[in-house]
Amino acid sequence: MVSNISRAEEPNRTIRLELLDGFRLEVNGIRVDPLASAQRLLAFLALQGPVVRAVAAGTLWGGVPECQALASLRTTIWRVNRTVAGLVSVRQSQLALANSVRVDVVELADLVALVLDGSQGTSVPRLRTGELLPGWYEDWVLFERERLRQLRLHALEAAAVQLAARGSYSAALEVALEVVRAEPLRESAHRVVIAVHLAEDNLIEAVRAYERFRALSLDQFGVEPSQRLMQLLYARCPRVQHISVLREP
Repeated sequence: MVSNISRAEEPNRTIRLELLDGFRLEVNGIRVDPLASAQRLLAFLALQGPVVRAVAAGTLWGGVPECQALASLRTTIWRVNRTVAGLVSVRQSQLALANSVRVDVVELADLVALVLDGSQGTSVPRLRTGELLPGWYEDWVLFERERLRQLRLHALEAAAVQLAARGSYSAALEVALEVVRAEPLRESAHRVVIAVHLAEDNLIEAVRAYERFRALSLDQFGVEPSQRLMQLLYARCPRVQHISVLREP
């Protein structure tokens, strides 16, 4: 652990906490490597926001008596704030990261919100992020990992739709197929792929994309694609009802 970084107490300090692709803490550009217990506390506060002291202790030290868990929490807070002054704020019974801490996960969630409401453009490169805390298997990490994965997939689908609306069909298709590669059974991603083909007047490609997804869905789960997906195709290709797309499996 790096101890007592004097510049950490400057009012204009820059603190950055990264949790995607692994834990990384930097203060004024200097990397700080806290102990494992401190990393878990900082990651927990970054993902959960302000929490009651007892909740943090019970989650992070759940396998020991409450009094011992609270003692471990107090020790960890002391060690963190000794290394980076004021990094964890303690107010009455609540804990939180200092307001000045920039967290990559929070930035990603904010970006996703902007992409989904159409106010940020496509921002595709910034949506291509790594996994949250790989190698960490606590329940609270697994839940947040899945939440972020879903947010990212929705944002990439929205970005593909926005690119297609601007006539950037090649880029739109690349982004939509990226989601399909990540989640081959995600119907909404296949719907975007088909919609891009239709927008480009590549009707046969749209039919082929539908057939591939239908075959996969029937093979894996024995279910047909949704009516919504079929109607998307029928609206442009009424005769598709008479070709292989609707063959009995």
